[in-house]
Amino acid sequence: MAEQQTEPSYEQAREELVDVVRRLEAGGTTLEESLALWERGERLATQCQDWLDGARKRLDEAIAADDD
Repeated sequence: MAEQQTEPSYEQAREELVDVVRRLEAGGTTLEESLALWERGERLATQCQDWLDGARKRLDEAIAADDD
């Protein structure tokens, strides 16, 4: 049976992104490890931004519905 991957919640993605940044700032990783961390950080940052954009859209829609 194949494992189904689910997208992390905003909080999970943010916490993992903070960890990635800490690890990159601490150094001591190989170039390959640093690149992998950077790429993971980019994906997590995109996921966080998508969550925030979705929340903003929902708020804007709720405000517009209230104004009607």
